[in-house]
Amino acid sequence: MPQKLLLALSLLAQPAAAHEFTLGALTIGHPYAAETPPGAMTGAGYLTIANAGPEADRLIAVRADFPNVSLHRTEAGADGVVRMRESEGVAVPAGGEVALAPGGDHVMFMGLAGDPFEVGERIPAVLVFENAGEVAVEFVVEPRTAAGDHAGH
Repeated sequence: MPQKLLLALSLLAQPAAAHEFTLGALTIGHPYAAETPPGAMTGAGYLTIANAGPEADRLIAVRADFPNVSLHRTEAGADGVVRMRESEGVAVPAGGEVALAPGGDHVMFMGLAGDPFEVGERIPAVLVFENAGEVAVEFVVEPRTAAGDHAGH
């Protein structure tokens, strides 16, 4: 067998770096958190949610083993200043997809107590949806360069 074909087949046989979780018609894709510097008190988490169903849903909460975990949104005010604000939830349209990403909606993990998120660490959490219910996921900590910059939190 030619070497290029063997290489291609070996790459296909490797596990994908991305990970996903399902809950009914919802698929939660690649939950990850950005690594944090030593002494950080907060960290940010990101993911995508695809809804293959005929009805909209809403991510209303995230639970994890931290003093406070909440949904946040990055918004630019009328004065042009960008602020992070707690959000009441994230709408997931029927047949659509939404991304929680740097610079937009995201999960805030607060109260790290100086224990930074380190690359490769896995953070167990539960996503709570208004209609679909709850699903356990893991946020995998990635290097800040891959996860985007979330300085300011």
